[in-house]
Amino acid sequence: MGFGRDGRNINVAVGGSTENVSHPPGSDALQSAPLPVDDADLRASRLLCKAIARPLWEIRYAQSVAVADLTAMAVSLELHRWWGQTAGIDGLPFTLALGLMAMTGVALGFIRAWDPSVLGQGSEEFSRLLRALVTVAVVIGMVGLALRLPAVRPYVFGVIPVALLFAAVGRLALRTVLHRRRRNGACMHEVLAVGTEDAVAKLIAYTRRATDNGWTVTAACTPTGTGTGGGHRVLDVPVVGDLDSVADVAGSGRYRVVSVAHTPGWTSRRLHHLAWDLEATGAELVVDPGLMEIAGPRLHVAAVDGLPLLRLTKPAFTGVPRLVKEVGDRLAAGLLVLLIAPVLIALGIAVCSDGGPVFYRQFRVGKHGKLFPMIKFRSMVVNADQHQAKLADNHQGSGPLFKLRQDPRVTRVGALLRKHSLDELPQLFNVLAGSMSLVGPRPPLPEEVASYCRDAQRKFLVKPGMTGLWQISGRSDLSWEESVRLDLRYVENWSLALDILIIWKTIGAVLGGKGAY
Repeated sequence: MGFGRDGRNINVAVGGSTENVSHPPGSDALQSAPLPVDDADLRASRLLCKAIARPLWEIRYAQSVAVADLTAMAVSLELHRWWGQTAGIDGLPFTLALGLMAMTGVALGFIRAWDPSVLGQGSEEFSRLLRALVTVAVVIGMVGLALRLPAVRPYVFGVIPVALLFAAVGRLALRTVLHRRRRNGACMHEVLAVGTEDAVAKLIAYTRRATDNGWTVTAACTPTGTGTGGGHRVLDVPVVGDLDSVADVAGSGRYRVVSVAHTPGWTSRRLHHLAWDLEATGAELVVDPGLMEIAGPRLHVAAVDGLPLLRLTKPAFTGVPRLVKEVGDRLAAGLLVLLIAPVLIALGIAVCSDGGPVFYRQFRVGKHGKLFPMIKFRSMVVNADQHQAKLADNHQGSGPLFKLRQDPRVTRVGALLRKHSLDELPQLFNVLAGSMSLVGPRPPLPEEVASYCRDAQRKFLVKPGMTGLWQISGRSDLSWEESVRLDLRYVENWSLALDILIIWKTIGAVLGGKGAY
C-alpha cells in the first residue's frame, strides 16, 4: 500500500493484487473505511525511523536520584540504630532493616519514582516519592500488626518520615544543580514545534523563559513551511518543513519532544497518525489543549466510547488540604517569629535610625476583596505617599503598579531591606492574624484593583501571600500581564506541593535579590 503526499492516488492491496483508486483532494474516503495494511510494510516503515537514545546526563541524573533516595533511607535507619543504642532500646534485627531497604527500592521502582520523564521539574516526582514511602509504611505497619511486633512502630512513625524528609531534600538539591546547568544551556531536550507562526513563537518564548523545564525549541513546522514575513525562521528558530513533513522530520531521531499547537486544518485523525509515526522514535507527543494554564489535579481524562475528553474540575479551596495550609501557615509563621526575633529587633533599630517609625502600614486587598492593613518595615522616607504624584512621570512599572528602579524616596537602610525582601518580614504577623498566607498571589493596592479585569480578579479567591510565583519569577522585573498570568496560574493549580516548591525557590530568589527594588 502506498500513500501519495497529496492524497490523490492510493494503492490498495486487494486479494494479492494492487488496484489504483483515485480520490480528489480533501476527500473523506480515508476516514470512511479503514484500508488493509500489510504488517511487513508497516514494520519496514517504522524501521526507517531512528529511535532517540536517552542522553547520558539523563541516565546519570536518574541514577543519582535513586542513590539519594536509598541513601536517605540508610541514613534514617542508622540514626534510629544510634538513637536506640543511646536510649537502651533494642531495634529490629539487621536483616529486617535490609528488608526495609529492599522494600523501599521496590516501592520506588514500582511507582516509577525514578522515571526520567518526571524528574527535575514539577511536583509529580515528589508525589510519587510520597506515595512510595507511604506504601512502605502501610505495609510495614500491617505486617507488624499481624505478627504483633510493637518494635515496628518507630520505623513507621519515625524512620520512614525522616527518610522521606531526607529524600525530598536530596532531590531538591539535585534539582537545583540541574536547573543551574539548564540555565547555562546544558541538559536540554530538543523540541520540534508544530503549529502556526504565532503558536510556535509563543512556545519558543515560554521555553526560553522557563529553562527549568529543560525544553529548547530547535526546529519548527508551520502550515506554509516558512516563518513570519515569508522567512524560514521564527524567533531565530529554523522552519524545517510544513505540516505534511512533520512525521519525516520527527523520524530523524533528533527531537525528544514534538509539540503540536492548535492549527487550522489539523484534524484529530491526522494527530492520531502522527502519534503512530512517533512510536518507533521514542519521541514524546505533546498537544496544547488551549485550556488557559490549567494542569495537575484539576485536569482529568475521561473516555466516552473510546473518545478521550478532557474533564476540567473547579479549583478546590476547601477540604483537608486547605485546612493543612491554614494550620501550617500559622504554625510556621509563629515558629519563624520566635526564631528570627533578634533579627527583627535589629532591623527595627536600623530602620528607626533616621527618627521615623519602624513599621509602615498600608491597606491592601485580600481574600474576597476585603481590605486589611499589611505591615512592613519602613523602607522610605516619612510621608513618602505624598511625594508619589511628583514622580508619576518617571513611572517605570507595568500596568497600574507604580515602580521606580531608583526611587529617591527609598532610604539607605530601605534599599538593603528591599533588595533581600527583609522589609516584608513583619508580614509574618499578618499570617498569624489570618489575613495573609505564606504563599499566595501578590497583595494589590485598592487603586490597582479599580482597574482590574475579570482575569486579575480571580486572585481574590485565595489569601495573598508573602511569596508566590511572582516572587520567584522576577518580581518587579515582570510585566503587568506576566504578573497577572502567574497569579492566575497559582490560583488555578494550587496544591500543597506547589506551595512547598515556591517556598524552596524563594530562598534563592531572596538571596539573589534579582528584580527587587
